Amino acid sequence: MSYKDNKKKVVVAMSGGVDSTTVALLLLKEGYEVSGITGIMHDGMQEAAKNASEACKVIGIEHHSLDLREEFNEKVINYFENSYKKGLTPNPCTYCNRLIKWGSLADYAFEKLNTDFYATGHYARILNENGSFRLYRGEDPKKDQSYMLFALTQKQLSRTLFPLGTMDKIKVKEIARENKLSAADSKESQDVCFINPPETTQSYLLSRFGEKEGEIIDYNTEKVLGTHKGAFNFTTGQRKGIGVAASEPLYVISIDPDENKIYVGFKELLSSQEFDVENVNWQQEEHGEKQEFIAMAKIRYNSGAQEAVIIKTGENSVHVKLKEPKFAITPGQAAVFYNMNNEYVLCGGWIK
Repeated sequence: MSYKDNKKKVVVAMSGGVDSTTVALLLLKEGYEVSGITGIMHDGMQEAAKNASEACKVIGIEHHSLDLREEFNEKVINYFENSYKKGLTPNPCTYCNRLIKWGSLADYAFEKLNTDFYATGHYARILNENGSFRLYRGEDPKKDQSYMLFALTQKQLSRTLFPLGTMDKIKVKEIARENKLSAADSKESQDVCFINPPETTQSYLLSRFGEKEGEIIDYNTEKVLGTHKGAFNFTTGQRKGIGVAASEPLYVISIDPDENKIYVGFKELLSSQEFDVENVNWQQEEHGEKQEFIAMAKIRYNSGAQEAVIIKTGENSVHVKLKEPKFAITPGQAAVFYNMNNEYVLCGGWIK
């Protein structure tokens, strides 16, 4: 058997951007047998697939593409749109990660390409500690993406590589430039990949649902303050774009999708300490057996974590009591719970 036959195979999920391209290069230099794969999630990804293919040619590895548009529309875009219809604020990246990137795309890599590992350009780390795979934060706090990966299972973690978890973005771009990769100057990916600027989430939803006039109501007095073009255009905690003047800024306090009404009020009404979480993924499975535990809770991607008591209310549901009040705990967003040193993910789910 040759040395090549002994090499571990790894398939890198590639978008054509600097992160995934650098991952492919680094793994190749480490001695892996590397190939790239691009999942085409929507029509706007044709250019990304082309860029990824060209990057693979430069690096000297095979590139594969997989048309996942139908499945992405069914599992991610439909979830995104239906969430807004229900008055929720969705987090499509978490769904895509679990169901598409680590679902159909990874399945293809393992079943059709016979890979040993699956790698991405996410900024996070995985450590095997006594047979339990722990998802640690990326060492660069500005780029840490562990929050977006809470829905991965132990099996998925066990076969995943995150080579960028110990790096910062400056170092990644430096490596890309040193190796003359054109991806070094590529733009950062946008929040919602299937909504292309100048289109916004609001204009996208209006184009999908059409205008539906409803009432803007004062949360305290129940007085009608004005009208809007559709409750789906709003999210809990929103301040801009309400279109009603007041003595101080108004915020969206709650949304009634059935009646197509939004309730607004002053900022202090959005401060709360308790909430419920459903569809919990027990990434560290032993915590699913505990009735109550203390953890660090993170309720949105760009916010810090704070201490909380987590009380199990069902097999995959919990009630959360934060140590301090938090602003705008938003239904539909992910709540992710870390160990008390705020180092690795214990579990996470969706805020009710």
